[in-house]
Amino acid sequence: MNRYQNIKQFKSDLGNRYYGSTIYPNVPESLNDIYVETEYGDRVDILAHQFYKDASLWWVIVASNPGKLRRDSYFCKPGIQIRIPLNPEPIINAFNRLNSNR
Repeated sequence: MNRYQNIKQFKSDLGNRYYGSTIYPNVPESLNDIYVETEYGDRVDILAHQFYKDASLWWVIVASNPGKLRRDSYFCKPGIQIRIPLNPEPIINAFNRLNSNR
């Protein structure tokens, strides 16, 4: 999934292209969520591949764990419990709604 497909692109006076701000949805807890304790070397892209069969959905796991995981690193701090939503589709749809036509 290309999460930047709905993000508006701009062009500077010098001809450089850049994206507008990206808004991530709040992810409510669900009874179907999976909780895992991170270990040394865990990465959100690998967890996304393991649970969703798509490493590009790493941001779903990060958005589901505010204050625990950072958006600027794939690595997880070892020994913390993180939440992994079982179904990422509603989160992806919310992301697309928040970022379309901006």
